[in-house]
Amino acid sequence: MRTRELSPARLLSLHIAGLVLAGAVLLGLPVSSASGLALPPLDALFTSTSAVCVTGLTVLDTPKDLSLFGQIVLALLIQAGGLGYMTISSVIMLAFGRRMSMHDRMALADSLNVSTMEGLLRFARTVAALTLAIEGAGALVLGARFALDAGWARGLWLGVFHAVSAFNNAGFSLFSDNLTGYRGDVTVNLAVTALIICGGLGFFVLSGILRLRPRSAIRMSLQTKLVLISSAVLVAGGTAAILALEWANPRTLGPLGAGEKVLAAYFQAVTPRTAGFNTISIGDMTQPALFLTILLMFIGASPGGTGGGVKTTTFGVIVASIVSTVRGRRDTVIFRRRVPAETIGRAFALTTIAFLGVVAVTGLLLLIERRDMLATMYETTSAFGTVGLSMGAPGSAVSLSGLFGPGGKLLVVLMMFMGRVGPLTLAVALAGSAPQEGLRYPEGRVSIG
Repeated sequence: MRTRELSPARLLSLHIAGLVLAGAVLLGLPVSSASGLALPPLDALFTSTSAVCVTGLTVLDTPKDLSLFGQIVLALLIQAGGLGYMTISSVIMLAFGRRMSMHDRMALADSLNVSTMEGLLRFARTVAALTLAIEGAGALVLGARFALDAGWARGLWLGVFHAVSAFNNAGFSLFSDNLTGYRGDVTVNLAVTALIICGGLGFFVLSGILRLRPRSAIRMSLQTKLVLISSAVLVAGGTAAILALEWANPRTLGPLGAGEKVLAAYFQAVTPRTAGFNTISIGDMTQPALFLTILLMFIGASPGGTGGGVKTTTFGVIVASIVSTVRGRRDTVIFRRRVPAETIGRAFALTTIAFLGVVAVTGLLLLIERRDMLATMYETTSAFGTVGLSMGAPGSAVSLSGLFGPGGKLLVVLMMFMGRVGPLTLAVALAGSAPQEGLRYPEGRVSIG
């Protein structure tokens, strides 16, 4: 079958899969390994998938097992995965003066999560420019801070890597203990969380905010308002909840001062939005806090951004729809705008597919690996949400997946791929599109509840 005969969903899935395989080959080269010996193929595939799908789950100790070349490859894979293969390819085609076909434009629109192709290429250029500008600013701030500890050359590389990893919501770190060593550092915490939030809001929202003039908030689109409010509620609510649940925990926030507790709780509320960095030990958190983090990871970031999950807008639409149904309203209205029934149906379908996928893979991992149930569900949800947080492997710097056998690692790879492509997009890619039906059947009554 020719490429142009593929649906946008299948084309996007194949592009991401191809990038994963290319990354696995590069990471599998001896030059990518700190020891000079080739990495095991499955570990190279897992790491490449985690990078391209901007997840951050690790089966390797990144700073110790990868050479500088391997770390550079990892950063490039994170950038390609976060910015989007189709965005990069479109910018390259524009640079060489090539015109994009309608089919290519549809695939690009699907990868950026935009519903219209009007001004699509201009939007793609905006995405690339925003990415470079935000990452550049983050790299300068973090590089200057890390240089105080590691010298300018090493500090600058640490700044660039962590800026790319944070903005793309990847969560990979060049410190074996992630960012726990900078738990009380205001500069690192605020810079990293700012990068995470910017990447997670979505390019559509970011470009919309930059176009706003003073006192023109009323002109924000429905999506922009929904993303900003839902994100603010989740971050503020998550910070307050983690602070309350972990305040007296002697293994996390307990020994810290009040200011450092607030900073650590805020960081840990932001990072489940698919970033994967941590400044406290995840495995030492209380079970209620871990359960809350699972919910935050499942919701994830916003459409068109660098994160995964079912998205904040999906969560907002479902909540609004449930409220409307309970109140007996015919329409679902958000900010004086009626949400189409098709959008509501897609929101429920996407969430249901995602939930069933997480449950199914968690069950299979429990059957195959026989690990703790909460830790296994945490790992699976983290993979689907492309987060990268993990309760960890005891006595090791790698994620719990590092203890899994080949079957378990492949299941986690599948979940990361599903989370990056999107559960509904992947389902459409696998099922294909059904022909338009010319016949409508009479309605049938079914009791619900």
